[in-house]
Amino acid sequence: MDLKALQNGSDFRGIAVETEEYKANLTPDQVKKIGTGMIHWLRDQKQLREKHEAGKLKIGIGHDSRITAGSLKQALIDCFTDHQIHVLDFELATTPAMFMATQFPQYDCDAAIMITASHLPYYFNGLKLFTKDGGAEKEDIAYIASHSTEDLATGTGSVTVSEILTDYAADMVGKIRKGMKTTKENPLEGFHIIVDAGNGAGGFFAEKVLAALGADTSGSQFLEPDGTFPNHIPNPDNKEAMESIRQAVLKNQADLGVIFDTDVDRSAVVDPTGEVINRNNLIAVLATIVLEEYPGSSIVTNSPTSSHLKDFIEEKGGKQVRYISGYRNVINKMIELNNEGIETPLAIETSGHAAFKENYDLDDGAYVIAKLLMLLPRLREEGRTLSDLIADLKQPAETQEIRFKILAENVRDYGEGVIRDLADFAAKTQGLTIDPENHEGLRVNVSAEYGSGWFLLRMSLHEPLLVLQVENDLEGKNLLVFEQLKEFFTVYDQLDQSNLDKVFE
Repeated sequence: MDLKALQNGSDFRGIAVETEEYKANLTPDQVKKIGTGMIHWLRDQKQLREKHEAGKLKIGIGHDSRITAGSLKQALIDCFTDHQIHVLDFELATTPAMFMATQFPQYDCDAAIMITASHLPYYFNGLKLFTKDGGAEKEDIAYIASHSTEDLATGTGSVTVSEILTDYAADMVGKIRKGMKTTKENPLEGFHIIVDAGNGAGGFFAEKVLAALGADTSGSQFLEPDGTFPNHIPNPDNKEAMESIRQAVLKNQADLGVIFDTDVDRSAVVDPTGEVINRNNLIAVLATIVLEEYPGSSIVTNSPTSSHLKDFIEEKGGKQVRYISGYRNVINKMIELNNEGIETPLAIETSGHAAFKENYDLDDGAYVIAKLLMLLPRLREEGRTLSDLIADLKQPAETQEIRFKILAENVRDYGEGVIRDLADFAAKTQGLTIDPENHEGLRVNVSAEYGSGWFLLRMSLHEPLLVLQVENDLEGKNLLVFEQLKEFFTVYDQLDQSNLDKVFE
């Protein structure tokens, strides 16, 4: 099988466990090929040929709790040790920790691999790749895929089993104390904070970060790694997952609830009243923090954010840059703006991926929580909570998302054609106004009989889908928008419109 079929933007992802519905395509044999391509990439694209030939190339490997982690890791180890590479086997780790394996001097890895498929079902797995410069880009993954069968000289490597989460956590604890401007051993003493790790790799945070700072973490749940994810999907963008941590906060009368995805590159929180702080709300909280630290700066988000978020950021003196979905896209836009001299301290998606300029431009869910923890003592002194920071953020009355499966053979051409046609339709329809501040798909503001809100139609990044998001400040008006759009979509017989039909049931 061509490895290009496993490319998922800036990483590899596929089916690692055969099911009745899916045939496995991310097998140990395929992973060995990826390992070969990665060696070529490091030698030819990252200027590490001489280091490799001298037998000094070092690669770290970590994984989340997925049940196929062991077999895929062994395939990488076999590939690398057959080609004169020293491997650090970090066993259970997180995606941000694996990047830090290239930064921490005690490990000094030339590259690192995280075996994970984020929040996807247990039968998926994947590989995220890092060098000292940061995460791999789409072009890097394509290069690796296209060089996976080229010969390499053999040589004997070695394997050292290590553990990185203790060092990563200690580094995080130090950053939190510094952010609090305190030397206190237990600055979170008196705070009750619970963690929901979703049986992924984030359970360490309760003991090694929160308890180490003095917090009471009793009531934390699903900290034990279990790659079958028996309790809920480990995803801060999932309603069931957020309801689970919300109920735990209320039951334990906690001051804060923290939830991570499987590999801890995303997170969200719940305040003591049960208020969920994710998606637009999380962006608003983090925007408040960075705009206090960097007045007048810009914040990059993905495109499906509330119009109210733009108003909120601008009222605080900042600027929102709505950009293309995909965590590498928003991060790269932040890097681009900073390189142009435009102060941009934060890039964040509604899914919870968030990267700070001050933290290696790395999307790190634990660091997001660290930024929030830095505020807690001050907020308590002021008699406020995190939710009070976004009390002025207006919430829409209705938000709905519809996904259309594209049945046409040329998915992208067909989908983009529909988007172009919708732009013509919107331009001719009273009460619909195209929003020019948009980099992805088509965003249209709605008014008059359609209420007050907007809709966005965009291509899915990795699936054969068109995604339609509709938001309104007036209860009941979304249905009128959907009725108008149904008239438009009727002629497109290569779109599965069953999800749109359900809106009217």
